[in-house]
Amino acid sequence: MKTLIWQGIYYQSLEYFNLQSDHHNYTVESKIIGCLEDKIYSIEYKINTDKDWIVQDFLIESEINTIKRTISGKRNQNQWEINGVVNSKFNNFKFIDISLTPFTNTLPINHLKIPENNSQKIDVLYIDILKHQTRPVQQQYTRTAVNKYLYENIENDFKAEISVDESGLVSSYPELFEKIAEN
Repeated sequence: MKTLIWQGIYYQSLEYFNLQSDHHNYTVESKIIGCLEDKIYSIEYKINTDKDWIVQDFLIESEINTIKRTISGKRNQNQWEINGVVNSKFNNFKFIDISLTPFTNTLPINHLKIPENNSQKIDVLYIDILKHQTRPVQQQYTRTAVNKYLYENIENDFKAEISVDESGLVSSYPELFEKIAEN
C-alpha cells in the first residue's frame, strides 16, 4: 500500500517503512539503522493493528553495538502481554510509542480523528529502544490544522507540531524526523 523513508535528524537514522492493509487490519514492517552518541543500532519492527488503528500485537528486534534484544507485545482484550508476561500497568492502552520512529504517532492520530482546535489525552505504552525501557506515559494530541497536530508528552513537557500527509503518516516532525521519499 505505502512505502516511504524517514530520516531521523536527532537520531541520525534512516527508516525504510512499509504499510499494508486488508479488509481487517493494517500491518507495518519497518527497518531502521542509525547511530546516536556511542550507539550504532539496527531495528526491525512489525506492528499489527485493527482497522481502527488499535495495536493488536508488535515485535521489535534490535541490535545496539552488537547486543541483540527482542521485545514483543500482544493485546488480549484490555490487557497487554509483554514478552510473555501480562503487565497490568498497561491495561486498557490502545497504542504503543516506539522512540526511534515517527510512525507510532499515526496510531492515535488516525484512531482519534480529533476535530480541528480540539485535543485529547491518551495513555500509551512507551518503548525506549536505546535505553531498553518500557513504561506507561501520558500524551496529548491537539489538532491545530487539517494536517497539523501539537504533540505533547505530559510527563516531561516535550512539545512538537507534527505535520502529516493525507494518510496520517508524519511528513515533518521538527528536529526529529522528515519524510524524504515515498512510493
